[in-house]
Amino acid sequence: MIVRVNTTDLQNAFGKYLSLVEKEDIIVVKNGKSVAKLIRYSEPDFFIVHEEAKQYKSPRRISYDEYMALVNSSDQRYELIDGEVYLLASPSFKHQVVVNEIAWHFNNYFRGKPCRSLTAPLDIRLFGFATKFEEDPNVVQPDVVVICDEEKVNVEGKYEGVPALVVEILSPSTKGKDMAVKLNLYMKSGVREYWVVDLERKNMFQYSFSEERDIDRLNTYGIEDTIKSTVFEGLELKISDFLTKT
Repeated sequence: MIVRVNTTDLQNAFGKYLSLVEKEDIIVVKNGKSVAKLIRYSEPDFFIVHEEAKQYKSPRRISYDEYMALVNSSDQRYELIDGEVYLLASPSFKHQVVVNEIAWHFNNYFRGKPCRSLTAPLDIRLFGFATKFEEDPNVVQPDVVVICDEEKVNVEGKYEGVPALVVEILSPSTKGKDMAVKLNLYMKSGVREYWVVDLERKNMFQYSFSEERDIDRLNTYGIEDTIKSTVFEGLELKISDFLTKT
């Protein structure tokens, strides 16, 4: 059954018609012509993985178009990895302190150099071993990235290249994703180096990837150590310079 209502009645009794739309479609009429239709909203049939979720099961892979429809209809931040949609939680104070400290060191190092350091939120489009993005669309927002192919920023201001170095700051809710799902995505997409900061244990992991897109080297650093980039000569950070500030 379809109910028709004029615009004046809809404005005067909007709550009433919101309740009615649960059962019936409503056609909005203005000057004798149908101008709009109200229908009951249904949640999408795909599953959004909250970062806090410990267990989940997604019924199917999500397309890039579905992901973008979700992003464009929401003020939340999401990532798309291997067909799964992840809702990004708001970062903690400690998380942001570490991001800012690392970004400060990076900005100093890369000033005047051809590469550039950037922080989230910035969409990074990756496609693993596929030949183009449409074949395996993934969209992530790393905490810190270093890009050396600024020509890959399109006319809309979107970056479509592959970062040389990626940094992620772990939290209890993101540890599994950052240490497994994102590690695999960055490795197979051609990222050359991946740093992971563990705030709880106050240490860092450094992954270097080979040209064959495999793990070439894994280093672990403690609070007293200095991490040295395997890609950028002279890029060094004392772990205590940013982890002790948290």
